[in-house]
Amino acid sequence: MKSTIRPLLLTLLFAGSLTFSLAASAQKAMPSDEQLLRTYNANREISLVGAVVKYETNAAIPPVGAHVTLRTASGPVDVHLGNAKVLQAARLALNSGDNVRIVGEPMSLGDGTYFAARIVQKGALAVAVRNARGFPLTHASTLTPAQREALRGVR
Repeated sequence: MKSTIRPLLLTLLFAGSLTFSLAASAQKAMPSDEQLLRTYNANREISLVGAVVKYETNAAIPPVGAHVTLRTASGPVDVHLGNAKVLQAARLALNSGDNVRIVGEPMSLGDGTYFAARIVQKGALAVAVRNARGFPLTHASTLTPAQREALRGVR
């Protein structure tokens, strides 16, 4: 009798420990809010509507590039626009008091947050300043194929 109980008990212990280890490895850790704010996700985009308070083509505050301070219903928001030349190429001028709509999402940087714009719209003119993955566009990405060909070889 002793010889059959011992192997049965060992088998049950092994099966139990295997079950618990598989259940523990199947659980996925949810990323924190801070981790989510470090990566751009077009599914989390929101739209801000407000008036331009201040526009800087090369702000001293990070991230580097163009920034606009937007007065919204919930208060002022610092919006990172990326490369100012993208707006210039599209002939979109932002002046104090202009009403704009900005599509993007809040992002974290160090201890603070900023709003990363993907689309800036003033009136009927809408300009993409980031791609769908959140990378800022460059002036060259806004050129027509004929303009790119004209600049080929120029440094």
